[in-house]
Amino acid sequence: MAYDLQGSGPLLVLVPGMGELRSSYRFLAPVLVAAGYSVASTDLRGHGDSDTTFSSYGDAETAGDVQALIEQLGGSAVIVGNSLAAGSAVIVAAEHPHRVDGLVLIGPFVRNPPSNAFTRAMFRTMMAPPWVAVVWKSYMPTLYAGRKPDDFEEYRKAVVTSLKRKPYGRAFSLTTRQTDHDPAEAKLGSVTAPTMVVMGEKDPDFKDPAAEARFVGDALRAEVVMVAEAGHYPQAQRPAVTSDAILRFLETVQHA
Repeated sequence: MAYDLQGSGPLLVLVPGMGELRSSYRFLAPVLVAAGYSVASTDLRGHGDSDTTFSSYGDAETAGDVQALIEQLGGSAVIVGNSLAAGSAVIVAAEHPHRVDGLVLIGPFVRNPPSNAFTRAMFRTMMAPPWVAVVWKSYMPTLYAGRKPDDFEEYRKAVVTSLKRKPYGRAFSLTTRQTDHDPAEAKLGSVTAPTMVVMGEKDPDFKDPAAEARFVGDALRAEVVMVAEAGHYPQAQRPAVTSDAILRFLETVQHA
């Protein structure tokens, strides 16, 4: 599991969503370091610079990776998880509460969305290894609904270049097929760590982003922050708004 470690102070572990790179946090990480935190930004297994020889992928597997990283770095951490990684963060917090000081869940998938057999079959076909990089390149702009980062085209090129490497395209394809959010949903009631939910108002992954954010917030007794002009990646689309909210939350965690 590849990661960058910067700064000194209380530990924050930043975990991106499926298909993203750890540079998804390229705007947020420097702000957190400047505020006095140690920041570990990771790649998911099979993504970016991480290993591609795993046989399984998904929420539970990512949770094991994140827990192992926190243990390796020592002590405990606040986990910032986007999309799939939010579900993984829930699992870590429920199973290893002594390792988790708090959770920031961005565009969180903590339960499986409604779907039908036809939709699942179409998505499986679209994400097949031979053309997954091309499909994801076309699909990415829809996930960044609202205001796109100024460097969006450069970042998208980096993501697609990464996926064009055959082992990584295959690993990403397996991630799309194997990921199941049921393990995260089953753990919601066991989380005691303070939590913040950050959701883009235009997040296209949810039929009603505000309703999904309320569901997660109610389940985890969490503060909910809705970010205007943002889709699935508020940390990159509205970094100032997102970082301000996270820093306020981190202050309450440190006081606790």
